[in-house]
Amino acid sequence: MNRDDVGWQGYWVAAPTPFTRDGSVDRGAWRSLLALYVRQGVHGVLVNGSTGEWFSQSAAERREVAEIAVREVDGRMPVVVGVTAYTAREASALAEHAASIGAQGVLATPPPYAHLSPDEIVAFYREVSRATALPFMVYNWPRGVGVDIGAYPGLARRLADLDQVVAIKDSTGDWLRMLDTVEAVSADVRVFGSFLHRRGLAVLLGMGGDGNIDGGGLAAPFAVPYYEAVEAGDREAAARWADRYAGVSSRLIRPDYSGVFASPIAQLKAAMRLLGQPGGHVRPPLLELTDPAALSAIADVLDGTGLAAALDVNSLQEATR
Repeated sequence: MNRDDVGWQGYWVAAPTPFTRDGSVDRGAWRSLLALYVRQGVHGVLVNGSTGEWFSQSAAERREVAEIAVREVDGRMPVVVGVTAYTAREASALAEHAASIGAQGVLATPPPYAHLSPDEIVAFYREVSRATALPFMVYNWPRGVGVDIGAYPGLARRLADLDQVVAIKDSTGDWLRMLDTVEAVSADVRVFGSFLHRRGLAVLLGMGGDGNIDGGGLAAPFAVPYYEAVEAGDREAAARWADRYAGVSSRLIRPDYSGVFASPIAQLKAAMRLLGQPGGHVRPPLLELTDPAALSAIADVLDGTGLAAALDVNSLQEATR
């Protein structure tokens, strides 16, 4: 397989898994959230990734969350299922389940905590990607895993050459290192990275790259039209949308993907609640963001950047169709 075997591009959401206050999976909120993403026109959804709090779910919960997603989205955009686990055996079992329910692909980071060598990373991905016939996305997530695939010369290329690998999600905090990945492999596999700004626009229109996979999709009203303008070759419109998106992201997320006001998932879900979106609550070991000053500051970002108003307009348009 290679990049031409999938049409994956544009603005994807790494979906949070909504939990109730008592820590149960909120199935109703999950269905509502997936419906929201469909209405917003996002170009794909990743479930059970880092933002989906896979690390606090049982294997049975992860399977159910994936099943609901595939059923609710019903082919209207790609659903890629995160199968990150501590062993290739566990990840392969989750991948096999994803294939059995009709997911369009699977994704995994290297195993957390283990701090694998390059040869061990390749061996892990070779085994997990071969577990099914699904297209496979490699996820470089140094903040959560402790290794940066891009830090090892030639490693991204070795992974791109694996038979089922069609994409790399590169979430390194080192933007220039991400560009090295784009340069090395984007002719052969899709690359999702940090492109939602004017520098990223220049890369997309020149060097290459395919999209963003964004935790929670908070600024989808700005990001979806950005990628549609990129696809249309409308640089001026894309730049305007990029500026609006950056106005939100730069005030909530640091370059290393940590949150400004709390851990990023707690901060995301707090922002979603402020916007009336069905993000639900976090599950331990994460803690709910309750600090009034932080919540007020997040509300100021949502209002001051025009995001809250943009979402209200979208809601009104949807209600009157």
